Amino acid sequence: MIEFTGERVVPGQVDADLWAEHVSRYALAARWANAVRVLDIGCGTGYGTAELAAQARQATGIDLSPDAVAHARAAYPLANIRFLPASATALPFANASFDLITAFEVIEHLKQWRHLLAEARRVLRPDGVFFVSTPNKSYYTDSRGASGANPFHEHEFEFDEFRAALAEFFPHVNLLVQNHLEAFAFYKNGMKPAVEGRMDGVRGKPEEAHFFLGICSPRAMPEPTGYLFVHQGSNVLREREKHIEGLTAELTESRTQYADLHRVHEEQTAHLREQNQWAMRTSQELDAARERIRQVQDELEDRTRWALKLDARVQKYENSRWVKLGRKINCGPEFAEGE
Repeated sequence: MIEFTGERVVPGQVDADLWAEHVSRYALAARWANAVRVLDIGCGTGYGTAELAAQARQATGIDLSPDAVAHARAAYPLANIRFLPASATALPFANASFDLITAFEVIEHLKQWRHLLAEARRVLRPDGVFFVSTPNKSYYTDSRGASGANPFHEHEFEFDEFRAALAEFFPHVNLLVQNHLEAFAFYKNGMKPAVEGRMDGVRGKPEEAHFFLGICSPRAMPEPTGYLFVHQGSNVLREREKHIEGLTAELTESRTQYADLHRVHEEQTAHLREQNQWAMRTSQELDAARERIRQVQDELEDRTRWALKLDARVQKYENSRWVKLGRKINCGPEFAEGE
C-alpha cells in the first residue's frame, strides 16, 4: 500500500481539509467532463481520475511513479478508466487526443514546467479545455513557516507570473483563485441536491489566495461562474467547538502537569538549599580544622627551632676548653650519655 509522504494525496491518510482542497478541483473540472475524453496529468493515487470518469466517456490518468499507477489501477478498476506510467513533460499521445485535460498541483513539481504546458496544448483538441492549478508562492511560503520550502517543489508561482506563463501557450485564459471559505448551508438531511449559492463580497486580493486555478483553451470560452464545493465535513462551527473543548482539556492537563512540576521544583530547590547550607557548614569546619593544623605546625616548628638552639648551646658548652679542663681535674658537671 502506498503511503502519504507529502508528495501526493493518499485517500484515508490525510485530514478532511486537505482532502477537500484537492478533490474540489476535480469536482469543478467534472462539469466539463460529460461524455468526453479526459486526461489527468499527475494523477497520483487515481482518486481524481475516478471523479472525472464518473462523467467522462473515457478517462486516462498518467503519473511518473509506477507505485502510484499500480495503486490507482487496484483502487479504481473501472471500465472507462486507464492508468499509465508516463512523464508530464513528454506525453505518449497523439496531437488533439483529449477534450479535457487536468494537471492539478503538478506544474510546481517540474523543472521543465513549460514542457508540461506545451504538451498539454499539443494533445488538447482545438475546442478543448485545460485545467491547471498551483499553490500561491507567497501564501504557501508563509503557511509552511519554520518547516521551510517543500522539498518536492521545483518552481512556485505568484499570480501575475502564473497568468503570463499560461498565456504563452493558450490564447484564452481564465485564472481563478481557490480559497477555503466559511459559509452557512441549508440542506435536507441525507440528500445531495444541486446547490444554489450566493457570495457576498469575498475579501482578499488574488495575491493573497491559497491556490491559483487556470482554465485555458485554444478557443474563446464563456466567462466561468464561481463554484462552491462543500465537502462532507459537516458542521464546521460544531467541529470548531469540539476542537476548542479538546484544546481546553489539554490546557487544563498542561496546567496540572505544570503545577506538579512546579511543586517538585520547589521541593528540589529546598533540598538543594539544605545541601548547600550543609556544604557551607562543612566547608567552614574544614577551614577551621585546617587553621588548627597550621597553628600546630607553627608550634611544632617553634619547638623544633628552640630544641636545635638548645642542642647547639649544649654542644658549645661541652666543647668549651674550660669544661674539658674541669674534667681533667675532676671539676665541673658530669653529663651522663643520653642526657
